[in-house]
Amino acid sequence: MTGTGESQEIRSALVSLRRSARLPIAFGGLLHDPASLRLTELSGAATPALRGLLISSGHGVGGKAVALARPCGVADYALARHISHEYDTAVAAEGLRSVVAVPVIVGRRVRGVLYGALRTPLPIGDRVFDAAVTAARDVEQALVARDEARRLLARTAAPGGGPGTEPPVQPAPAAGTGAWEEVRAAHGELRALAPRIADPVLREQLLAACARLSGAAAAPPAAPARRVVLAPREVDVLACVAAGATNAAASAALGIRPETVKGYLCSAMRKLGAHTRLEAVVAARRAGALP
Repeated sequence: MTGTGESQEIRSALVSLRRSARLPIAFGGLLHDPASLRLTELSGAATPALRGLLISSGHGVGGKAVALARPCGVADYALARHISHEYDTAVAAEGLRSVVAVPVIVGRRVRGVLYGALRTPLPIGDRVFDAAVTAARDVEQALVARDEARRLLARTAAPGGGPGTEPPVQPAPAAGTGAWEEVRAAHGELRALAPRIADPVLREQLLAACARLSGAAAAPPAAPARRVVLAPREVDVLACVAAGATNAAASAALGIRPETVKGYLCSAMRKLGAHTRLEAVVAARRAGALP
């Protein structure tokens, strides 16, 4: 079934598809089960005829895209001979003629389909086709990021915790243990991934997990210390540096320019009173900003 976050990703992609290809309508959804697709998101629809429609694998344009795991299209839906016509009533009610369907594929498995359509019988041009493929790829990347976010959250959750269980504050493992390195690695991955998540609820869960992992390392100071407040991106960069990443590697992981990474690192070092990258990581850990 399509969750709230996935629906948001589909919806954003459809709006982008309509704008870039100048289409009157775009619609789609994720697989309802391994053999069927439910149309949950519509952009530009004139009627409710398509909403909630269940598309079986192999049937219609979208079902054919699911079965073949590749884009499919027709210049005139009603007259097309190489597709089945179970959905003609809904398609006619919406007035669709030229239709393209592009599968959303993650890990070699079709997860959904995006459609673009015209209300006139015209061949699908390269501009429309390319825009539909680009929109589907954007959804694929978003779903990969969401899958990875869920994996990391499960990795930091308590054993036996059910879905939605927040990672508990655990006592810090003994220094140098493999378990502690796992905590640090998970923290770095979570910090790098969070900015790529569009769903605000899931993003907040990732950041909350980061805070809990950092809090596990923070020991009460022996004496009152000056509070250091690091910007989120400064923490992101320090987390990458702590994992041994170069500025170039941190740039690739965070999706920002190497010069920007350097700027955040210099700013964090200045706040922490550090003169080297290693000193900055150590100071950030002492401040509880990193595990």
